Amino acid sequence: MPQKSLPIVTVTLDKIVGGGQALATMDDGRKIFVWGGLPGEQVEVQLTKRKSKLAEGVVINVLTVSDERIKPTDADSYMSTSPWQIMSFDAEQRYKSALIEEAFELHDIVLPDPIAMYSDERIFEYRNKIEYSFWWDNERDQLDLAFFRRGTHGKIAIEKTSLASTEITAASQRLLELLRNKQVNGFSLKTLLVRSARSGAVSMQLYVKDKDAIIFDANDFTRLDVQGFEIIYSNPKSPASVITERLVAFGSTTLIDTILDISYRYSTESFFQINLPVYEQALHDMKEWVQADKPTVDLYSGVGTIGLSIGSSPLTLVEINESAVDEMKANISELERSDSATAILAASENALDYIDNESLIIVDPPRAGLHDDVIAKLLDEKPERIIYLSCNPVTQARDVMKLADTYGIRWHRGYNFFPRTPHIEHLVILDKKA
Repeated sequence: MPQKSLPIVTVTLDKIVGGGQALATMDDGRKIFVWGGLPGEQVEVQLTKRKSKLAEGVVINVLTVSDERIKPTDADSYMSTSPWQIMSFDAEQRYKSALIEEAFELHDIVLPDPIAMYSDERIFEYRNKIEYSFWWDNERDQLDLAFFRRGTHGKIAIEKTSLASTEITAASQRLLELLRNKQVNGFSLKTLLVRSARSGAVSMQLYVKDKDAIIFDANDFTRLDVQGFEIIYSNPKSPASVITERLVAFGSTTLIDTILDISYRYSTESFFQINLPVYEQALHDMKEWVQADKPTVDLYSGVGTIGLSIGSSPLTLVEINESAVDEMKANISELERSDSATAILAASENALDYIDNESLIIVDPPRAGLHDDVIAKLLDEKPERIIYLSCNPVTQARDVMKLADTYGIRWHRGYNFFPRTPHIEHLVILDKKA
């Protein structure tokens, strides 16, 4: 029996919530979370999910238009990559500040100062990493790059995204043309990962579901005009682009970027910051609070860019991802800091012995926030200062609440690492209370 299609409803949107959607109340009393709308707008919404107490949907028609609404740059694909393209940048900055404040108020934490949201005002072409999917257009009998439609498993064919660096866009188009010329079908391909360094160097990885999907040679690599290129077989049973087997490699897929005048090496698939200029400002701000006379412990440290850029010696860096630790060790060696910096392969909650009351603690956890065991150890050891950078103000506020009997917020600032998206970064400096 075919699934019954969900209805279209008309609602008036109340406010923006933490996930980035606008919130409204339907006639039956259920809350609905809506993409593509702004507070104050009356809109028609196509429901995409309906449960007993809430629903989700996407705006298909705006009946009353907000003064904050603008025309999205990527009219066809903005919902997939950057759903806040529909609002002015001033409005985006205000909403992000308000969401930080709301997250802390939810946990009864009063921030000591008004929220400043830093941005370098570059709202497009700031991303140094893009991951594309593929789409086969049956009508044109043609392969296209694609993104997944937000909230669904469906795809939308695209030419480019305005968020990507110009080097990424150009290299992606060159590879697409090569694949079309080779008559590669989309069913054998999984994703395309493209990264660019500040120097303009580009590295690419093509993830395939079929080991025989494409024959690629040195002449093809020359036509791509990139620093490095790999074809990687990725297990088709996994929805993620995991590396199962590296099939073909040309050039070097290790990039080099400079952060605060320090050079870092990182592989195409590894974690590395997306918006380096804004990240550098966050590092400048954190550095103001680093205590030079104390050892530094950097938890959730990735490839080490925070600790190695601003941390004092001796420096301990703890990271759970093995490949990131390998790159961190290479960076330590390149920087000739083997005598003062130590990389630890472990989950932060399994490396509690490195937390002590004589060290400065830096944490940059994933969206889930700090592990309870880490919080318990901090409360037990009571280090003088904790520098906490977060990609999720809600879990950050929760963690600050748990630490609040011992620590107070000395300083804080928001950062717009990902303009035109709901993503927010927030830094708090926590000092032990007298």
